[in-house]
Amino acid sequence: MGSLKLRVSAPLMAVVFGLVVAANAQEQGRGRKYKPPPPTCKVTVTVLKSYNGKPLENASVVFHPLRDGKDAGGMELKTNEDGKVTLDMIPIGDTLRLQVLATGFQTYGHDYDLPDATREIEVKMNRPQKQYSIYENHPGNNGGQTTNEPQGDQKPQNDKPQQDQKPPQ
Repeated sequence: MGSLKLRVSAPLMAVVFGLVVAANAQEQGRGRKYKPPPPTCKVTVTVLKSYNGKPLENASVVFHPLRDGKDAGGMELKTNEDGKVTLDMIPIGDTLRLQVLATGFQTYGHDYDLPDATREIEVKMNRPQKQYSIYENHPGNNGGQTTNEPQGDQKPQNDKPQQDQKPPQ
């Protein structure tokens, strides 16, 4: 009966001894080193309609964290019925390139620094505007045209006579 106890307890003692040695080795730095993730910033974005201040539901909010000036990947979320989106994954100190897209509104984009643990961002979406044209007059730049170029809806004057007309004599 004494040999039966020895046969059962010897393997059990070997397993316990192995666990103690492994735990001791990790404490001494021989095991894998755990590196905790950096603290993150809680970013809350509220998307509103600029003309009435009401929340814009189902707008796409795209987060582009920038590390050393390079895009570190994008994450897209949709706004809720209050026009809000919250993301808690971007490390404090990074720069965030924010993009907001919604049907019937101009696309919004801006870069934000994230120096603190929280950041509240309010975005007011505008309706689409008339496209800028270099052929129209704009204040301060004369439409980007010289005096001999057509302006607005004017058509260029043709100095050549048409075929059915006779040249002046």
